[in-house]
Amino acid sequence: MPRLDRFLSQTLAIKRSDVRLLLARGRVEVDGERAVDIHQIIHRFSEVRCDGRILQNRTARYLMLNKPAGVVSATRDATHPTVIDLLDAPWKHELHLVGRLDIHSTGLMLLSNDGQWSKAVSRPESKLPKRYRVAVRRSLTDAQVDAFRSGLYFGYEDSITRPAELTIAGEFEADVCLLEGRYHQIRRMLAQLGNEVLSIHRFAVGSLTLDAELAPGASRELTSAEVEALAPRA
Repeated sequence: MPRLDRFLSQTLAIKRSDVRLLLARGRVEVDGERAVDIHQIIHRFSEVRCDGRILQNRTARYLMLNKPAGVVSATRDATHPTVIDLLDAPWKHELHLVGRLDIHSTGLMLLSNDGQWSKAVSRPESKLPKRYRVAVRRSLTDAQVDAFRSGLYFGYEDSITRPAELTIAGEFEADVCLLEGRYHQIRRMLAQLGNEVLSIHRFAVGSLTLDAELAPGASRELTSAEVEALAPRA
């Protein structure tokens, strides 16, 4: 993130020494306030004006999307439709994915153009629980519940999964809560335990629950309270 003097110098093609004069004459505003400090940090989403002319005015975007099956968690794909393809907005290609679901899984996905926020949501230290409704082929057992709680060894990674919750909701249906997101984790864990996953639907991340009325393929922007709840600002 550049300082104000560097940003103005590069954007207006002027010397940094001339930036002081602009500020002294009150010709520069940052986020609606008169700028007075050349050392002020300019963020990606700061609005910067000089003599009323907008030099930078990006809007931070935070979306919840209900991913359907058959859509890939990617910004581009030569074969399958992507979650970006589902959006109808001129700024959709500015967005990136905050976490993924495999092509067969459905439910809550997050998208944003705010990289700092995305990293805060995704980093392991955040320990944001991710909740899924899972349908399986064979009857669920208490032994499988215990195995999820204890963690399972993945030979390919040579590591043990973090303790996870598997709550039986029916003979062939369970709610799963993970604090991590390994490749095909739920499918691999249940396969180790002799069960086959038929479907996975993510319905919550942290305090955010997928809107019941949000149809598959539809999306909406998050409220400021929802954004803050997932990754509080320092």
